[in-house]
Amino acid sequence: MKSFFDYERPELAAMLHPSFRSTQLFKAVYQRRVENFDSITELSKGERASLASEWDIRLPAVHRRFESVDGTRRYLLRLAGGDDGELAETVFIPEETRNTICISSQVGCALACTFCLTGQLGLTRNLTAGEIVTQVLFAQRDNLSEEQAGSFNIVLMGMGEPLHNYDNVMKAIRILHDKHGLNMSMSRITLSTAGLLPAIQQLATEPDIPNLAISLTGATNTKRNELMPINRKYPLEELLAAVRQFPLKHRQRVTFEYVLLKGITDSVEDARNLVKLLRGIRAKVNLIPLNEADELDYQRPTELAIQRFQQVLIDNNVEAYVRKNRGNDISAACGQLMKKWSDIPA
Repeated sequence: MKSFFDYERPELAAMLHPSFRSTQLFKAVYQRRVENFDSITELSKGERASLASEWDIRLPAVHRRFESVDGTRRYLLRLAGGDDGELAETVFIPEETRNTICISSQVGCALACTFCLTGQLGLTRNLTAGEIVTQVLFAQRDNLSEEQAGSFNIVLMGMGEPLHNYDNVMKAIRILHDKHGLNMSMSRITLSTAGLLPAIQQLATEPDIPNLAISLTGATNTKRNELMPINRKYPLEELLAAVRQFPLKHRQRVTFEYVLLKGITDSVEDARNLVKLLRGIRAKVNLIPLNEADELDYQRPTELAIQRFQQVLIDNNVEAYVRKNRGNDISAACGQLMKKWSDIPA
């Protein structure tokens, strides 16, 4: 049986007869949240039975759900795209002015960034387009009413390097963007990469481009080589040159994510190096004080060091924000996703 969520609407149109069924089904599944074909009453009973025998529109099953004291929810979702019984991690982050759904693009990650728990897993496999799409649908339906259905942003900042899974990620983004489906604006989708240079250059040529975020964490090659091995292949000079060529809309900026590690990346000198690095780029910086974990050998900086670092950026006209720690008590915070507690009974 084929997963409905693995296909874009034009693909479905080529497979269904009549072709306009693809638009009907997109609206029913993505907008009306239909969970079985019997609920699509505008189709005949025979058509519904035929579709049900060929297409699967079930969302992934929840292996475990974790609730944070701050309202954040972390999910371990059982993947349907393979027979390996693997899990995807998805996080729903509620806020007063917006909600965020953080989704994974891979099981594990191959990049081995030293400050990230996911990097300790290594890469198990890529997620299919449908496995990416259904994370969004699950988190949306579990947390938002139909009246609130569109009140969220999507960030590809969960497990994995999205640009290592380029084709499936971009297909999933196009499905989520489809006007007859969720109709997600590209301005509400952010793709975060550690800096895969050829894929960034390819992304720049796409007709529809999500917001770009670069995981930087280190403003010199020496430090970044140590913390993020990808930098040895694509050093800062080459990465920033590609970012300078990246097409941006009016008032759009590239987000740079910078993890603050006590005594390693949090000094005034580090901040000044970051200012120099970003000169001439339409950028904003998200400062992420390390979310500590027993498995990591790093520490979170003091509040004074965090404020001092941010102030250096602001004083040099670099837009800088300190990311609020969310979901730390359930291992849902940035850099903590590693299928933790997957085998402990709920």
